[in-house]
Amino acid sequence: MNKILITILYTFISFTFVFSQHQELNEKPAIWKSKDHEADSNSLLSAFKKGVVSGHFRYFFMATDNTSGLSDYYANAFGGGIKYETAPFKHFQLGVSGFFIYNIGSSPLHRPDPHTQQMNRYEIGLFDIQDPLNKNDIDRLEEFYLRYIHRNVNITFGKQLINTPFINLQDGRMRPTEVEGLWIEYTDSQKISAHAGYIYRISPRSTVKWFSVAESIGIYPSGVNPDGTRSGYPGNLNSKGIFLANFSFPVSKNWRIQFWNQFTENIFNSAFLGLQFDKNLAKQTKFRFEAQAIRQDAVKDGGNKDASKTYFEKNGKAFTFGFKTGLLQNKSEYSFSYNRITKAGRYLMPREWGRDPFFTFMPRERNEGLADVHAVVVAGKRKFLKSGFTASLAYGGFDLPQAADFRKNKYGMPSYHQLNIDLQHKFKGFLKGLEAQFLYVYKRNTEKNVAEKYLFNKADMSLWNVVFNYRF
Repeated sequence: MNKILITILYTFISFTFVFSQHQELNEKPAIWKSKDHEADSNSLLSAFKKGVVSGHFRYFFMATDNTSGLSDYYANAFGGGIKYETAPFKHFQLGVSGFFIYNIGSSPLHRPDPHTQQMNRYEIGLFDIQDPLNKNDIDRLEEFYLRYIHRNVNITFGKQLINTPFINLQDGRMRPTEVEGLWIEYTDSQKISAHAGYIYRISPRSTVKWFSVAESIGIYPSGVNPDGTRSGYPGNLNSKGIFLANFSFPVSKNWRIQFWNQFTENIFNSAFLGLQFDKNLAKQTKFRFEAQAIRQDAVKDGGNKDASKTYFEKNGKAFTFGFKTGLLQNKSEYSFSYNRITKAGRYLMPREWGRDPFFTFMPRERNEGLADVHAVVVAGKRKFLKSGFTASLAYGGFDLPQAADFRKNKYGMPSYHQLNIDLQHKFKGFLKGLEAQFLYVYKRNTEKNVAEKYLFNKADMSLWNVVFNYRF
């Protein structure tokens, strides 16, 4: 985004802070404040004049407290952006948005820890991971799309936001993952929905550039190959893009089923099956049971004929399944979740594209890159409607292969327990639009005799997050 766009951002925005907590994967992206448009006009000029400008500012403080003897970090990030979307004209809409970020005070995130020689993991994600020294010129043209809306069909072409099990906004940093391509949505009054799309470029969270699908894999740390050598796939993959398809429909009054398939040409295929059962137990109380299964298979050579430079092993496969059960009430939610990644192979999904779709996902950690995993999470959430305050508590146990078991553990992650305390508040009255969040994460190592390099930024650590957001 050039200096002219930055000037426009400052002109349209005058005060504040935006959306911090992660979104569920079955929700539509809601980064920008939703506003209604006026109906079609006979004039293209009128469509532009009656368009809507949305904006937000965001402040994010993050700090990592590692075990004694290892480096600690902190960072302060501030940013803002605007979005403009025309009113509908002959069923068409044009949208564009941009965002800027400043590093307003942080540790030297470009320096490795002297004991382990490992780099910073969390705070650097608030800025540009490809240029940790850049503190002032972190900006990105995010959305730029043409949308066609008619009855139950919504077709969007260009740079946009999508939320799927495998490609999604990701949990909180400063900005989400964006994609470029064609995305089609269909819904009807019978609660039947379908999605299909072709993605050919991606701008991952914590970056400012746009990359081809193949180039986007490996921007984040790439871990090791199954033989323990450093992964060599960054910059060495070939793919024409990603093809996605989804179909969701009710089977009966209480049951719903959904299918997803993501085909990454020349690299791998991921198929997703999900089930959901809802049963009203009493007034404002609902019992919910959900289950999911994911099957992955290599396509051709997995991205490169050279085994040391491929992303998905030739003839490789992976299988994972899980369930979630709980109670949903007007003010409270309680759940128990389990997920299993079998011994068939490492579950792989580029971290640049989104977060895990597992029911046991907890913000600030992932189980991607692993095989032979058992995970359990117990969670509860309470809303205080009058005050606008929400409190969430989650505790999980994650039984992983040994950190040095390269074939099953791509990133050297030890088994761990994790505690998340999430407090959020939406202000009212004069401060309406302002949101505050405090997220504390503690991860405790449960693997015996593990090397320090496998603990640094991974376990025996605390992570503090304080976020202020304002949307208008």
